[in-house]
Amino acid sequence: MLLDMDMAKSLHDPSTPPAARTGKRERSFELSLPALVKGLDASGRKFEERTSVCGISAQEAQFRLKARLGIDTRVTLFLDIPRTLILESPLRMVLSGAVVYVRLEDTGDKSQFIVVRLDRGFRLHPNSLPPA
Repeated sequence: MLLDMDMAKSLHDPSTPPAARTGKRERSFELSLPALVKGLDASGRKFEERTSVCGISAQEAQFRLKARLGIDTRVTLFLDIPRTLILESPLRMVLSGAVVYVRLEDTGDKSQFIVVRLDRGFRLHPNSLPPA
């Protein structure tokens, strides 16, 4: 039986969320990018939490939050894109989507690992504002 490398890795890696295992093969980036996440928590209350995106692709974003979220919860992410050799000025990217995976982390801070399936649209703004 032949398995491609990504499939074999995901079968042996319990940390890979199920949402990331299915669908077309896409380019995913592991990084640490400052972000602000807004939405409604599992109790229906508005929340706003600063975090870091730890992985992103065209379809999904991965991060950790202390706020309790449920599957299908809608969130908005504000990502600060820093200035680089190619990018002359910093940008703020605004993305939205629905939570597709939640895992309680074993850390003492009671955070959750969250995967959000991103909507197709996004907005870019000049980032003259303080970091998210």
